[in-house]
Amino acid sequence: MKFDWQAGYPSTRVPVFARNIVSTSHPLAAQAGLAMIQRGGNAVDAAIAAAAAMTIVEPCSNGIGSDAFSIVWHGGRLHGLNASGGAPRAWTPDYFRKKHGPDAGRPPMRGWDSVTVPGAVAGWVALSERFGKLPFADLLQPAVDIAERGYAVPIVVQQKWAAAAPLLASQPGWADAFLPHGRAPGRRSRRRAATRSTAARSPPPRRRTRARTAAR
Repeated sequence: MKFDWQAGYPSTRVPVFARNIVSTSHPLAAQAGLAMIQRGGNAVDAAIAAAAAMTIVEPCSNGIGSDAFSIVWHGGRLHGLNASGGAPRAWTPDYFRKKHGPDAGRPPMRGWDSVTVPGAVAGWVALSERFGKLPFADLLQPAVDIAERGYAVPIVVQQKWAAAAPLLASQPGWADAFLPHGRAPGRRSRRRAATRSTAARSPPPRRRTRARTAAR
């Protein structure tokens, strides 16, 4: 294999080669994924563990109530997962015009009328059940541990967190979860509230999850 070592831009980093690599924007999330590999898990187990950890260490960019998409090569076939959130049944053009005015052409940016049905966790469960090797609860344990013991908040994440506070502090429940002591965290955060539910340690009931998979 030939590799071009001329990156074309100044950098102090060097290429990394390994049999198994987990790449995220936060080292704790990458460590969570690698821990699953070390326990005998596969790439899907690592991806789920890393994704769950990212909802804790970078909540400004990753949310447990978000969507998920995945492409998995397994058994000589390409599998696609669409775990995007569906729109509530009542969301019709008439609903928004009646509630937000006759000129409302799309949902608002804030509030419950901007929230689709979350699909990320349903996607994790679907991937784990079909392709994973480790118990689902084990995949979430690194995120649980990080939330309970706390972690150093990167400067960029802290800045985004603080910038979101004026926009979202009035939303129901947001300040309770994301503004400890009434403000955005400094350089350390603890997210114990995210781990108090037993649902964080086992898959949600199947009737509450909807994730569509397709094989090509």
